[in-house]
Amino acid sequence: MGRLETISVTTLLVDTLRAQILDGKVESGRGLAENDVAAEYEVSRPTARVAITQLVQEGLLRRNGRQQPARVPQLTAADVEDLFVVRLPLELEVVRLVAGRPDAHGRAARAVDDLRAIDSGRPHSAFVEADLRFHRALVDAIGSPRMTSHYERLSGEIHLSMVQSRLVLGRDRIVAEHSAILAAIVAGDVARAHELMESHLAGARDAMVASLGADSLVSGQ
Repeated sequence: MGRLETISVTTLLVDTLRAQILDGKVESGRGLAENDVAAEYEVSRPTARVAITQLVQEGLLRRNGRQQPARVPQLTAADVEDLFVVRLPLELEVVRLVAGRPDAHGRAARAVDDLRAIDSGRPHSAFVEADLRFHRALVDAIGSPRMTSHYERLSGEIHLSMVQSRLVLGRDRIVAEHSAILAAIVAGDVARAHELMESHLAGARDAMVASLGADSLVSGQ
């Protein structure tokens, strides 16, 4: 029973720290030391260590050496370009695999509805989460544990890059693009779904690269 309680506390700590990072409550560059996290959240140091390690694996924290505090990375335009080197071919393959499968579209359709209905007063990270839920739903629909695991390893950095770049393509544009992609998938039109997903992801990449590149120019002045 004690083991189950430890796992529960660790999961809660990971979720809490993740939310704070993605809501911008933990500034880029701020160090998160195991002792400080353990004291602040009243958990054991091993629990703090496991939680920090999990977030490092998700890409939401980086650490140079085990004895150094983990820090929230400030992602650059080059980081985003590199992230999409992996993300683009992965999600285009996802589209090919799920196109025309009648059992693969329910969660993606609900994600589009949720994005359309989300309150504009919610934090930007909540909007990003609703956006990314559409993409995760398509990945999960394949039914491949390895594909899902691979995508989950990217998800933290994808989310963080969208938050840090303040990417706001507009609810209407994103809903329209997701809806069009989903319609092509439901119709089994692989070529059209592929084209629309590629355009959607390339547009997101280019907007984030432009935003983060502009930020670096300003900070360098």
